[in-house]
Amino acid sequence: MLQDTQTIRYYQRITDAFVELWNRGYRMDDMRMYLDGYLAALRHGNAIEPFLIHRLEEEASRYLYDASNFAMTQPEPEPQHDYY
Repeated sequence: MLQDTQTIRYYQRITDAFVELWNRGYRMDDMRMYLDGYLAALRHGNAIEPFLIHRLEEEASRYLYDASNFAMTQPEPEPQHDYY
């Protein structure tokens, strides 16, 4: 579980980006590459501690591979009323 506020903000940004990428038609491989690049940028920029980046990677990967996060809700079909 993430407890550092800055790490939580990064997690929220990543997961929001995942949903946006999914809605644009990107799939898991593309989103994994996005995550790898995002984490590499955090490591290179020394934005947060390395152990926090590792925890962020674990949590973001768990989010990414949970299919329920990307399930499309299907609207209920309207009932057909026969007036004959």
